[in-house]
Amino acid sequence: MSAIRATAVTAASCAAVLATALPSSAINSYNAAPAPERTEVGALVATWDNDADPATPDRVDWVCSGTMIDADTFLTASHCTTDWPENVKFYVSLDQDVQAGLDAAAKKYPGDPAAQANAVAVQGVAHSHPDYPGPASDTHDISVIELPGGSVKARWTFTPATLPTANQLGALGPQGLNSTDWTVAGYGTQEAQRGPGGHTHPGGGVRMKAPVTYNALNETWVRLAMTAPQGNGGACYGDSGGPNFAVVGGRSVLAATTITGDGPCYATNVVYRLDTPSARAFLSPFVKLP
Repeated sequence: MSAIRATAVTAASCAAVLATALPSSAINSYNAAPAPERTEVGALVATWDNDADPATPDRVDWVCSGTMIDADTFLTASHCTTDWPENVKFYVSLDQDVQAGLDAAAKKYPGDPAAQANAVAVQGVAHSHPDYPGPASDTHDISVIELPGGSVKARWTFTPATLPTANQLGALGPQGLNSTDWTVAGYGTQEAQRGPGGHTHPGGGVRMKAPVTYNALNETWVRLAMTAPQGNGGACYGDSGGPNFAVVGGRSVLAATTITGDGPCYATNVVYRLDTPSARAFLSPFVKLP
């Protein structure tokens, strides 16, 4: 993973789920490592129709990243859960290598996307922010997948991520944020690589992590540097909705979620703050806030 970017999925681009326009995200290849210990970080999997018969789904893929924030609530981005065909269904997987799982399921259940999705993930119900897409100052790019009680813990062992307290990042200020250790995680693709056919973004589907550093803060966004010479990694396509952890007071806090960044996934991860009144108001019906 080098740079995480969130993948925006629309009905017109479902056939190219992991190669759509910004916003999009993934973990870069440089200064990154697998993250088997981050068991609260998962992949958003979707099934949907891609032909003239909408009665049954005929596509399945992992499409974004996200985080369990309690026993049955998965946090991701609204651009991951909107603009889909009507018959889309969402699932959550906490597998370390969800792509390998889908590949194996495709061989075991050929032509049955629902069975393939169920083999690697648990089905849930998406709740996108009702005001998405909002203005640039606050796009409301946040959503949750509500999962059947106990279904995720029946398949995976994890500890839900710790959400920030109200204005926790703002209270730290630039100096405190600059001295904070930041980590981005997700299942996304790698930074742009030049080839005979132009730029491609290889990889994806495996949970990875990378260090990033603080760059700037405003009312709803944090900008994090992904520059390799400084020892950073970053996010890229498919990392959308995934977590950006900050170590505050010796504790790992899920400070923000990956939303967008630069197209090649080399420079900046733009992440949505979770300590703001807007984010907390959306989350409060779904999870107990600190």
